[in-house]
Amino acid sequence: MSERSATSVLGIRVRPAGSSGAARVIAHRGASGYRPEHTLAAYALAIRQGADTIEPDVVMTRDGVPVVRHENEISGTTDVAAHLEFADRRTTKTVDAQTISGWFTEDFSLAELRTLRAVERLPQLRPGNCAFDGLYPIPTLAEVLDLARSSRTVRGLRVGVAPETKHPSYFASIGLPVEPALIDALDAAGLNHRQAPVMIQSFETGNLVELRRMTDVTLIQLIDSCGAPWDLASSGDPRTYADLATPSGLSRIAGYADAVGFAKDVMIPRTARETLGPPSRAVADAHRVGLRVIGWTFRRENIFLPIEYRLGADSDAPGDLAAEISAFLDLGMDGFFVDHPDVGAQVASAVGQDPTPAPQGASRHR
Repeated sequence: MSERSATSVLGIRVRPAGSSGAARVIAHRGASGYRPEHTLAAYALAIRQGADTIEPDVVMTRDGVPVVRHENEISGTTDVAAHLEFADRRTTKTVDAQTISGWFTEDFSLAELRTLRAVERLPQLRPGNCAFDGLYPIPTLAEVLDLARSSRTVRGLRVGVAPETKHPSYFASIGLPVEPALIDALDAAGLNHRQAPVMIQSFETGNLVELRRMTDVTLIQLIDSCGAPWDLASSGDPRTYADLATPSGLSRIAGYADAVGFAKDVMIPRTARETLGPPSRAVADAHRVGLRVIGWTFRRENIFLPIEYRLGADSDAPGDLAAEISAFLDLGMDGFFVDHPDVGAQVASAVGQDPTPAPQGASRHR
């Protein structure tokens, strides 16, 4: 980011006046930098810290209830291993071509999952969060939606919700499709309509096409910096995420989605020295076909930051997250997933324009 294209406000580098409006701050799994992720406590804290939207990852229980976990394998995010009554549930499965051992939500009823408690997923990196281990149950998607509906952002707007459908092809293959359960939950919450502050995400493509026929809420096609959507790879379709990020790929996405969620490296690749390199054309190409651009994932610790924004030699120590976010905002990013919503909200507010209600959920599609 050049000195000519950015200014400094309270030490935060921001986009100049005249650039597009304030970016949407999406609390990645809640305020996951401060509380165990995917807990109602993490979501409530994120709202208090200034998040516009909270993000739940959605997986399924054995009895067909959508619950909120980073993955369907839950040994790293709950205390399930300490529950001897569930010792025989430990198993090995293949999910999206990955062999994984542990305990899986689809092998538990909701009542059984309710006996578990959340733990910090990154205890070595975020030891302070471990003080909250064992306090919070696994929430259902309905509970997260209810929290959002009953809350307001610090600017007095409706709190948005950005559910991510986890492993949709896998869950469909075992008779527990995520999409109908997700839509039922939105219907029950009164949030399945064009102006609802809801953004559904997926790393796969086919279930977003299906969801386009089921709902008018905003849909986000997630695009990683490597690999391919599992539904395409498993069906023999040769397209990769890199293909989806081309002008022709983005034009195709615009036929069913309203936004793209780019991994940071898709927008600004890193060099071999782990510094930020020259920006790609991805943001401009997405905007050209009418897609909003959401970036992921912004985290405060040095280990996640490019070298120029690291502070000190300790890889676990906090770096200059505000500066990194600002560099991507200057490129034209419209919103971002962040583990530390307080930092994200400070940067977004420094742009000088509050987000308006309409972009929260209004879809371009009918």
